[in-house]
Amino acid sequence: MTIALRERLPRFPSKDTAKARITSVQAWELDVPASSFAPAGSYSNSDTDPTPPERQTWKAWTLVFYWFSDILTIQGWESMATIIDIGLTYKEAIWCTFLGDALIAIPVVLNGHIGTQLRVPFPIQARSSFGFHAAKGVVVVRIITALFWHALQTFSGSTVMVQVLTAMWPSFGNIPNTIPEDQDIDSKTLVAHFVFWSFQLPFVLIPPHRMKWFFYMKAVLMIATSLGIVGYLVHRAGTSGEIFDQRPAVAGSKRAWLTVYMLFQSVCGWATMATNIADVSRFVKSPKHQVVQAASLPLVGLYIGVMGMIACSATKVVYGDFIWSPADLLDKWQGSSGGRAAVFFCGMSFCLAQIGINMSANIVSLSNDLSGLFPRYINIKRGAFLGTLVGGWIMVPWKISGSAPQLVAFVSALAIFLAPISAILISDYFVVKRRAIDVPGLYDPDGRYRYWGGTNLRAVIALLVAVGPNLPGLAHDVTPSLDIGGAIYIYYMNYAVGFGLAASIYILLSVAFPVKESLVPTTIYAYEQRAVDPDSHNYINDEDNKLGASGFDRSD
Repeated sequence: MTIALRERLPRFPSKDTAKARITSVQAWELDVPASSFAPAGSYSNSDTDPTPPERQTWKAWTLVFYWFSDILTIQGWESMATIIDIGLTYKEAIWCTFLGDALIAIPVVLNGHIGTQLRVPFPIQARSSFGFHAAKGVVVVRIITALFWHALQTFSGSTVMVQVLTAMWPSFGNIPNTIPEDQDIDSKTLVAHFVFWSFQLPFVLIPPHRMKWFFYMKAVLMIATSLGIVGYLVHRAGTSGEIFDQRPAVAGSKRAWLTVYMLFQSVCGWATMATNIADVSRFVKSPKHQVVQAASLPLVGLYIGVMGMIACSATKVVYGDFIWSPADLLDKWQGSSGGRAAVFFCGMSFCLAQIGINMSANIVSLSNDLSGLFPRYINIKRGAFLGTLVGGWIMVPWKISGSAPQLVAFVSALAIFLAPISAILISDYFVVKRRAIDVPGLYDPDGRYRYWGGTNLRAVIALLVAVGPNLPGLAHDVTPSLDIGGAIYIYYMNYAVGFGLAASIYILLSVAFPVKESLVPTTIYAYEQRAVDPDSHNYINDEDNKLGASGFDRSD
C-alpha cells in the first residue's frame, strides 16, 4: 500500500512551480513522454495510453473480488427494499435482482472483452464508435453519473461513520446542532462526513492496477459482517421474520408490469459499469479471465440482497419495525459496551464497503474520463483527487441525498443514455468493425476514426433515436405527477428498448453508409502481444501470429 500511495499522491511542487501554477494554466501541463501514442500537435499521457504489459496483472479471481467490492455495499444491502415496498413479494425481489444482474452481465462481459483486447480506457475506446471528438460528449455523460454516484455513496458512508464515532465516544451522538435545518445535515453528520471523506481519500488515490489487495480484504470483511449480522438477528428473533410470509399487495397486470419494471431497475443498476468496464478490464491479464463476470455479478448481487432482506425481516420481530438501513440498525445497538463494539466493527466494514465501490466503480471511471478529456493537464492521479473533491464536497452530497428525490431519480434514469452508448460500442466492435481496430489510430485526431469532423453521425443518430422513446418516462421520474399514458410501459423496459434500438439503427446505418477507411483487416495492437483466438479466447502460441505496432513519436 505504501508503494501504491507513493505513486499516486501528488508531490509538492517547488516554490517557483507553485507560483507559476497560480498565474499560468500552462504550468499545469503534464510531462508527455516521447513514446506517447498521440501524434505531434495532439495530446495524450501515460494513463490514457494503452495499458503496458507489466500492468496487465488482474486475473479471474481479481475480477470476482472486484465485483465483491462493487456490490457488497449499503446500496446492495438495501437493494430488495424498493421491490418489496411497492407491493411485490420476496420471491419477486429475488428473481428481479438475480435476473437483472444476469442480464446486465451480458454487456459487461462483451465490453469487458473489448478492454482486454484493445487495452485502452473507455474515453479512448469510444473514439472508434463515435469519432475522435464526439466521443467527448459520451464521456461527459459518464462523468455526470460517476460524480453523482460518488457523492451519494460517499454520504452513505458518512451516515455509518456517525454510528462508528458514537460507538467510540458516546458523547459524539449528543453534539448540539448549530446548522440550520434547511441545510439537510446536522453538526455531527457534517463532522462524520469530513472524517469519512478524509479516511477515504488515500484509498481512492491508489492506482487501479494496485487495488487487488483491497478487493480481497473488503470481500472477507463484508462476508463476515453480513453473516454475523444476519446470524445475530435471526437468533434473537427466533425466526426469519414476516417478509417471507407477506402476500403481494398488487395483482393482475399491475403486478406483472411492476415486476418487469423492477427487473429492469436491477439491470439499470449496473448500466454505468456496462458502459466503461474497459477502464477495468484493460488491466486483466488474459481475455478469458474476464468471462467470470457473467457469474460473479449476479451471484454476489443475489447474496448481499438476500442477506439484507433476511436481516430486515428479523428486525421487525426484534425491534418492531422493518429496518433496511445499516446505519439505523447500528443505532439500535448503541446502548451497551458490547453493542458499541459491534457497532464499531460492523460500521467500519460498511465504511470500507462504501470506499470500495467508490474506488472501483466511481473514481476509476472519473479519473479515466477526466484524463481522457483533458490529457494535457489531467492524469489519473489528478483526476482521482479532483473527482473526490467535487463529488465529496462541491456537489453538497447531503443535499442530493436528503432534499432532492427527483434529482436522485434523474441520476438513476441516466441509464436511458448509457444503454444506447453500450449498445453502440458493442455492435461497432463485434459487428461493424469485426473485432479489428487500429489502436494507435485511436489517438490520431486526423486519423481513420475522425469520420466527419471528428463525429460518426451514424452513432449520434442511433443514440438520439434510441433515447427518444424513453424521454417521457424520464420526465415522469423527475415529475411523478406528470401523466404520460401508455409511454410508461416503454420506460418500464428502458434499458432493453434503448439498447436494442441503438444497436439495430447503428448497424443498419453502418451497413448502408459504410466508412471504409475506418475498417482494418486485423487489429493493430499498441504493444507486441500474442494474438487471441476469437472463439476460445485463448492466446495463440504461434510466434508468427504476433501482432504489433509502435506508437507515434513525439520527439520530432
